Amino acid sequence: MGSAAFAQVSTSPADATPESPTTQSPAPGTNATNVTSNPAVQQAQDGLVPDETEIIITATKREENLQDVPISVQAIGTRRLDQLNISNFEDYTKQLPSVSFQTAAPGFTTVYMRGVATGGDGNHTGSLPSVGFYLDEQPVTTIGGTLDVHIYDIARIESLAGPQGTLYGASSQAGTIRIITNKPEIGVTAGRVDAELNSVAHGGVGGSLEGMINLPISDRMAFRANVFYQRDAGYIDNVFGERAYCGSKVFGPDGDDDDLLPDLIGCDRTDGIQVDNAAFVDDDINVNKTYGGRAALKIDLDDNWTVTPQIMHQNSKTRGVWFFDDRLGDLETQRFREEPAKDKFTQAALTVEGKVGNFDITYAGAYMHRPNSGVSDYTDYADAYDAYYESVGGIANYQYFVDDAGGPIDIRQYITGGNNFKKLSQELRVASPQENALRFIGGLFYQRQSNDILQEYRVDDLAADLSVNGRPGILWLTKQKRIDRDYAIFGELSFDVTPQITLTGGGRYYKFDNTVFGFAGFGRDPLFIQDADGDPLPGSPPPNAVGSTRTGVAQCFTVDGDSLRESQIGGTDTTLILDGKLDGTPCINVATFENGELKPKASKDTGWTYRFNGTWKPRDGLMFYATRSKGYRPGGINRQPGLAPYNADFLINNELGWKTTFGPFRWNGAIYHQVWEKFQFSFLGENSLTVVQNGRDARINGIETDINYTAGGLTLNAAAAFTDAKTKDNICGVAADPEPDCDLILVEDDPLTVEDEEERDEIVAPKGTRLPITPKFKFSATARYAWNMGAGRAHAQAGLSYQGSARSALRTDDQAITGTLRSYALVDLFTGYTWGNYNVELFGTNIFDKRNELSRGVGCSICTNVRIYPGRPRTFGLRAGMKF
Repeated sequence: MGSAAFAQVSTSPADATPESPTTQSPAPGTNATNVTSNPAVQQAQDGLVPDETEIIITATKREENLQDVPISVQAIGTRRLDQLNISNFEDYTKQLPSVSFQTAAPGFTTVYMRGVATGGDGNHTGSLPSVGFYLDEQPVTTIGGTLDVHIYDIARIESLAGPQGTLYGASSQAGTIRIITNKPEIGVTAGRVDAELNSVAHGGVGGSLEGMINLPISDRMAFRANVFYQRDAGYIDNVFGERAYCGSKVFGPDGDDDDLLPDLIGCDRTDGIQVDNAAFVDDDINVNKTYGGRAALKIDLDDNWTVTPQIMHQNSKTRGVWFFDDRLGDLETQRFREEPAKDKFTQAALTVEGKVGNFDITYAGAYMHRPNSGVSDYTDYADAYDAYYESVGGIANYQYFVDDAGGPIDIRQYITGGNNFKKLSQELRVASPQENALRFIGGLFYQRQSNDILQEYRVDDLAADLSVNGRPGILWLTKQKRIDRDYAIFGELSFDVTPQITLTGGGRYYKFDNTVFGFAGFGRDPLFIQDADGDPLPGSPPPNAVGSTRTGVAQCFTVDGDSLRESQIGGTDTTLILDGKLDGTPCINVATFENGELKPKASKDTGWTYRFNGTWKPRDGLMFYATRSKGYRPGGINRQPGLAPYNADFLINNELGWKTTFGPFRWNGAIYHQVWEKFQFSFLGENSLTVVQNGRDARINGIETDINYTAGGLTLNAAAAFTDAKTKDNICGVAADPEPDCDLILVEDDPLTVEDEEERDEIVAPKGTRLPITPKFKFSATARYAWNMGAGRAHAQAGLSYQGSARSALRTDDQAITGTLRSYALVDLFTGYTWGNYNVELFGTNIFDKRNELSRGVGCSICTNVRIYPGRPRTFGLRAGMKF
């Protein structure tokens, strides 16, 4: 669905005049994406005529006119990014109808395209993303949250819908989003400074300050850098709340017929732990501060070879949460602890471009380091489980939350920890001359990404013998090392059968090797004694605070290769394997035992993906194409010990598309049918641990289209997508069985046998269930009118974004709790004036203050308190800039 609707980018040189726009030809061996645009030319042409200089994209890893690329691509260029005041992920995805997402906080977002979504993703040992993210040539896809790159001094954002498995590989199963930065310009001294001040309804004041400079160093070298600071104002209020947890037991008046003893019927909450959040009550708690910068050199070694080293650093600091409690009211929540978080990344990249004979050679390598950390209040968990156990006296009586002296303690938990993510990627590719009738592009790819995972579920003053061994006060510990390795050989061959017909075929041979090693679970009191069935013996101390005899240290490996629990029951050697364990863990229970040693638990496989394409261009400005392509996502390992790994899943895409240009009017679109084979889906299992397994198939039908019209000072842009995504078979959720049998056809009011009833309990999503997160219909439109006024040019702009309703969860039971993501329509208004090198603009976004729901969820597996994650409320602001 490539669209000139988002392609309004001039590539004129700095010395061009508004009356004579020209296109700067890149020097031999340079990438056309390095050519930046002259803002003065853009402003002069604003809305008068379609750009004479078409946007050049590199979606196919060649420099091509967007209208000539036979795949579904949308590209938001420099001018559109400025016009729409886009600075972050939420801003630009409003303009991409094929993109949907779930979010928990800035930087913790899972992205989906074309309805390829099951929800529940983002766990650090869960499925890899199905949408790839690139910063220039380098992949920056990470688990647990899409990199929210600050959008400033960006050449364009490319959105490639559908499987991109041939050229982009793993995690580009459903599509790819690429952020292309402006590169240094040789021989040009230029810069800009931009500032913004805004006020958020129901919230505080925010703003940003940004600057860029481009400097020539020599006739073959240039430097470009930018810096930015942005403060996003909060709008979630932490309101007063109090909790009363179970204290003493409550008994009935008489016993049953067997023992005539009083029956335990509940608990007394008046003499239990009483808490409130008075110390943490505050307005506008969800504040995000982001700062950083980017620097790059462009070095022309000669007329054929160019080297571009680049580094980017971004640091985000947040406090609070980005959801409100559906029970309390609009934009209100109750939190019982300060919840700060940090998320930063640094990426160093090197791109080398040149020629060997007539062949283009490109090397792209990068190393990224992304550590993050945070504190999360987990009071919801205590609320849910204390109510769940109320009939047996609540947590205080059913479990063992006491201090070292045996006295009662506050049963509430909170979570500390984070991830230490590192990623190394390298690609080497070669491309034959693009003007040849027979042309080839291919190469080699390697990627290694690792994550040091740490999650500590803390209970203040918890007894050491009831905690994770050696970690007093920690009820549950997850400390693991995850490594994902990808290897690939890829290539595409295109042949012009006639000047109007082109055939393309390509493939990618891949190999993935993913491992997890470490510990997850509760502690185990060394004095705990169990019988032959694994149950506690009379007089034995509890194994841990929750009385779990099966999880955590109980599952750690002994020298015999059995778990500690199995060894104690069977009477074999209970000596734990401690050699090679991760620092900070008591032992290892996520591993494979081989020849007396523990090795990482692994999931590995090899295979092929492909893309076949036919293109017909009956005349200039008119193109039709047909594509069949296949994308994949690697398999992986469940972090819960004892669970089976999950396999790779695949997406088969059949697509028909068109790209048309009729003078000032452009219309592009695509119709597709996709089959998602044995898709991976996640759910919260025992102990609120994420479980991943393969389901059956889903089918996804859709259409996406966009238009652009520019004439007489008026510019109209519109894009829309219709997505119909449903399961083809019953989906079962049985954690112990990687491929459960769930062929039962459920018919309402139909009598069932006992066996049928058991099978029905396993079905978590019946055949025909809509896939979650993605709405059936999503639409965006912008109308902009510019006119001469005095010494400059004024403009007015209106934008509309609409999104239909969607399921929040795949599983029927989860959906019944979390509910439906409601439909919404947002209206944005802008007006401004540009004169010389200066510009000023007033804007209002979400003018009618609609509560657009980005996500809905709960805090634990049995929690029913629904959290709603809204978009930003109505915001008014002023921005101003200067160019030089």
